[in-house]
Amino acid sequence: MSGMGGPDWVPASCTLPVAERPLRVAEWDALFAERLERVSRPEPLRLRLVLRGGEGVEERVRELAVREGGCCSFFAFDVAADRGAVVLGIAVGAAHAAILAALERRVTAAGRAR
Repeated sequence: MSGMGGPDWVPASCTLPVAERPLRVAEWDALFAERLERVSRPEPLRLRLVLRGGEGVEERVRELAVREGGCCSFFAFDVAADRGAVVLGIAVGAAHAAILAALERRVTAAGRAR
């Protein structure tokens, strides 16, 4: 998710090297394009993504969330399996509300691209 909208979108607190940002974005975009079922906003500072499950999907989501949390510590991720789906929760503090909104737009667009 790092670098979603170009260099001016990325907050200064993101520590992922600039050269790696497009690769990370491509990983997230591919996951959302392949697996996204639903996006909801249960709270103003939280997204809930429901992804189609399958072999290795939960592990893939967990691994991406761990790496993203390592460079963008303002994201709080939780991952759970739920009746054949993988639910990814993403929360931010109030200072990063605009980033969550940008993420929601990107996720929705990637999911429509399938």
